[in-house]
Order: sequence, then C-alpha cells, then structure tokens
Amino acid sequence: MYATTRRSWLQTSGCGFGSLALGSMLALDSVRADSRTAQSPASLVEQQPMFPARAKRVIFIFMQGGPSQVDTFDYKPQLIARDQKTIDFVGVRTATFGKSSQRPLMKPLWKFQQHGQCGQYVSELFPEIAKHVDDLCFLKGMHTEGVAHGPSTLFLHTGATNLVRPSLGAWLMYGLGTENQNMPGFVQLQPSDTKGGPRNYSNGFLPSVCQGTAIGRANRSINDMTIAHIQNPELTPAETRERFVLTQQLNKAQLNRRHHPDDQLEAVIKSYELAWRMQAKAPAVLDLNQETAATQQMYGIGHAKTDSFGKQCLLARRLSESGVRFVQINYADESPTPRWDQHSNMPKHMDHATATDKPVAGLLADLEQRGLLEDTLVWWGGEFGRTPFSQSNNGRDHNPRGFTVFLAGGGVKKGFSYGATDEIGHEAVEGKVHMHDLHASILHALGIDHEQLTYKHAGRDFRLTDVYGRVVNQIFA
Repeated sequence: MYATTRRSWLQTSGCGFGSLALGSMLALDSVRADSRTAQSPASLVEQQPMFPARAKRVIFIFMQGGPSQVDTFDYKPQLIARDQKTIDFVGVRTATFGKSSQRPLMKPLWKFQQHGQCGQYVSELFPEIAKHVDDLCFLKGMHTEGVAHGPSTLFLHTGATNLVRPSLGAWLMYGLGTENQNMPGFVQLQPSDTKGGPRNYSNGFLPSVCQGTAIGRANRSINDMTIAHIQNPELTPAETRERFVLTQQLNKAQLNRRHHPDDQLEAVIKSYELAWRMQAKAPAVLDLNQETAATQQMYGIGHAKTDSFGKQCLLARRLSESGVRFVQINYADESPTPRWDQHSNMPKHMDHATATDKPVAGLLADLEQRGLLEDTLVWWGGEFGRTPFSQSNNGRDHNPRGFTVFLAGGGVKKGFSYGATDEIGHEAVEGKVHMHDLHASILHALGIDHEQLTYKHAGRDFRLTDVYGRVVNQIFA
C-alpha cells in the first residue's frame, strides 16, 4: 500500500495549487494538444532568416471596412467622364452571385492631384500622406477572397476563411522569433472583437508562444491602450520578485512531474517570465509622455480628430524601436459597421481620412528620420476595396476584385506603382496581386521563403499561403 509522507503530501499539494493557477490558461488550448510536436518551441529565441532579409520588422496599418480605391489613390478619368452612366455588373455577394444587373457609376467625391517627383495621384482625402508618395510603393491590382467583412478580414490575417489558422504575425514569430526577450514579439493595438476577433492574431495550431498580445480594444478609450496590471503598487519590488520566484518554482515542479514534453505548460511558464521582465521594460515603452511635444504634434496627438489614432501610430513606432517584430495598428470597429464601410454615406470617408492621414504621415516621417524605415516594412490597407458604381445613391458596395494598398520601407521600390484596375477602377487587370501573393512578398522581405515556412499539423504540412502565392519581385528595389 502506498504511504503518503508529510513531505510528499506538501509537494503534491503545492504542485496541485500551481496546477489550479495554470488550469484556466491551459484549458483553451487543450483541444489542440495532439498537434504539439518536437518542433514546438517554448520560447522565441531570435532565429536567422532563410536568406538575406530586406526588413527586420513589420508595421501593419489596418483600415478596417474597405477604403474606396477610386476615392483615394486609384485615379480613373474614365470614371469621372462616365459619371451616372449605367454598367452591367455581375454580383459577387451570395444573393446576387453570377447575376448581372445595371448599376450607375459614381465619380470620386474628391479631386485628385499629382504629387512628388513620381507624379502619384492622391485625392484630397490624404494631403499629408501625399507628401510621402516618393517613399511609397502602391499595389493597385490587389484582389482577395470573400465579399463580407468577416471572411475577408480573416483571410487578410490568416490566409484562410475556414478552420482555425495561424495569423501572419504568428507565422513571423514561428519563423524568426523575437528581437527582444523583454517585450512581446507580436502586438496588436486596439484590435476588434469582431470580424475574426482574436483569431486575427491567434497562433492557431502553431506553438502557444507565437500568439499576439493585444493592447487595448476597439471601441474603448485610447486611455485603455495599456497592459493591465503591469505593476502592483501594493507590493515592493522585493516582494514582487519573491512571489514570482515561488510561482515559477511551483510551475516548474509541475512540469518536471510530467513524463512527456508539454508545449502549453512550458509556454505559460515562459509567459510568466516574459511578464516579469516586462514589468521593468514595458511601462517606459508604453509611456508616450516621454516623447517631445514636437514629436507628438507630428502624429496629431492633442488634437481631437487625430489624437486617438496618433497615439496608436506613435506607440507602434516605440514598440518597433524596442524590438517588437510585428505591430498592427487597427483603425477598427465603429458600431454598428466597420469604419470605412460606407454603403450609403461616402462623405463619411472624409472623417476617417482626417482621423488617420496625419498620424500615418507622422509615422512615416518619424521612422525615416530615426533610420528605422530602411529595415521596417510598413503596410497600409483594408480587407478589400469598394465598387465604382453607387449604392443607395451616395455609397459604394464591397469590392474584392480590385483595390489598392501601399507599402513603405523594407526594401520596396520608392515612388513606385505596380498593377492596375480597369478603366473605371472595378477589377484588377494588370500586375494582379492576390492576398496570398502579398503575404508571400511580406515574408520574402523578411528573408523567409513562404513555401518553406511550414508546420506539420493534422497529418499535413501547413503554410501561411496554403498551396498558393508568389513573391511579387517587381516591387522590390
């Protein structure tokens, strides 16, 4: 008969209490436990790229809802000339898929003008970004999957609209690790709880340490854009350290009692260690007051219309500068519809452009003056574009067939435009770039072959671009 000694009982109970603390964190991932293999790292040590990289990090500026390409960067004289004339349009939504109908064309609501030495056309919506066109690379032949916000947003982030798949940021964590062990390697600022929600920054079936860290939430105050409980004001530094050491001892004792590798448990232990290190590093990084008044002014901070997004953009620069590999800035939900989703009120685009134009321009200027733009890839864009014909008199419908994004830094060509939509800005016809192609090109800029970055799960090798995608070599200098 097994005899329980006082010592063994205390050891078992101690580890048991530790298990209770870990239980809730492990429960959510338990359904994926069978996919963990020896390839699952418990920590994100920086790894060398597969080939010489042009960029070290990415800042993605997500314009949720779908900005209209024909009202922003895709100048179409024929659309202006044919205003109010009807066209035969073949539907892309479920109710109208494959059906033809007559729709009236609607010219852009804002005037276009050429800017910079490259002569790029930009509408009146973005006067500040227009000043940086000689540093930008426009992809005007974009097309994607999905016609509703949910599927298209999920596809933009994960390369898939079905199953639970890892996000782009998680793939970068898996492929390259992190530059800084004192901060998360993948951060989402003010992410949306809808249109994919946490799946947009999930690790999916990749190791748990690859998931993104959310700071703030869409539709909440910008003052909530912080990491809760990063410090405990009721404990002295010595007391905090004592509790941390004890907790880690219990957790590691629990790990040592197991007879097989446990990626989830190791990831939780590593997350505690990261949280401990972040207590010393993160508060200073998150403190925007350390920036000069001139820098804050550059981002539009302190002005009612630009303050919120300006703070996101400035924090993105500070996070990138501190070694965060992938930072996503979200101009996200505005109840009841996503912000750029103007089906019946295109003039609302001006409000969103005003809120984001100066902050984005400030970020580009700040990165360049600090020497960070050279090895930082900046990506601006939405999940799809909008139709050149009108909807509800002065709105535009979703358009996954042709839209525009722009890139900057990270080795892309400056003052360059690649691809084109047709004469009215409806469908990509030249230099077509699918979202899979954009993902492949972003990985390429960071020194990763998208066909070689794979993870074995459920009996097959998965990758971000699935079995598709090509690197758009024409956009690199």
